[in-house]
Amino acid sequence: MSDQVELASPPFDSVSSVHFSPTNPNHLLVSAWDTTVRFYDVAANEQKSKFDHRAAVLACCFGDATHGYSGGLDTSVRELDLETEKVNHLGQHSDAISSMNYSRDQNLLITGSWDRTIRFWDSRAPEPAKSKHDLPERVYNMDLVNHILVVGMASRLFHIYDIRKMDAPAQTRESSLKFMTRALACMSDGQGYATGSVEGRIAVEYFDPSPQAQEKKYAFKCHRQTIDDVDHVWPVNALAFHPIYNTFASAGSDGTVSIWDHKSKKRLRQYPKYNAPVPSIAFNCDGTKLAVGVSYTWEEGEEGAKTAERPAVYIKNVGDEVKPKGWTES
Repeated sequence: MSDQVELASPPFDSVSSVHFSPTNPNHLLVSAWDTTVRFYDVAANEQKSKFDHRAAVLACCFGDATHGYSGGLDTSVRELDLETEKVNHLGQHSDAISSMNYSRDQNLLITGSWDRTIRFWDSRAPEPAKSKHDLPERVYNMDLVNHILVVGMASRLFHIYDIRKMDAPAQTRESSLKFMTRALACMSDGQGYATGSVEGRIAVEYFDPSPQAQEKKYAFKCHRQTIDDVDHVWPVNALAFHPIYNTFASAGSDGTVSIWDHKSKKRLRQYPKYNAPVPSIAFNCDGTKLAVGVSYTWEEGEEGAKTAERPAVYIKNVGDEVKPKGWTES
């Protein structure tokens, strides 16, 4: 498939997350269960640096162009200098760090953990730990758009915060989906978010609590297949909104990635299937590329691990298939 390249020197164990730089469309961070974060230049197909950790890394993100952050099972929050390869330990959670986002407006890192807290960090301050906010459940996913932070938790709970006013959530919601939340992404236009569950469904939600806005929310089945009259259902592992067109991509344990237009409620494209589940996807800052992490996600347990392919990261060039029908450049 000439529209995508496979990155050289991928992780040795399953990919946990892929994240592009906020400013450089060719710079990518990949965290993995092999205890590494790798920094790639995808245009040159080159691993520029690698950061070793004490345990599996579950989350990574960029701060600015030359700094990344990471967290995982060793509970430590790290700042990674992508040029010098120096690591700065900012502090600890008391359980695994499952997700993180960086607010460029506030210059703050936000981390979420299984210890039922979200914490704010300023790496430039002598005391980086800024604040800690208790939650009713373990944090599984977070995403940030403008000042709005959406936190997906165990027990299908969601908190929506304005990060400038963290004394209480602006809204608390229960998932529209009946099963565990596995994926979460905020719309690029700041109007709402999408979530995916382990039971092959996606829900599209809106922040505005008014009845008119709430009428637009909906859910649909996906990442399913009927084989010999038996319905096979896979988890939706990851969601990512296109930075310009606000369409979104979904990735599942069925090895497929699809593009959806939530306004018209239609699928725009399903890409050719990968040979393993897709745990993480990300669009780059100018929306020309989609990073696709492909690796075993343990649905078949220990047995499946014996025959699992080596993890891979693909960089897909995207075209008009991500544009909503009738899109005009404004």
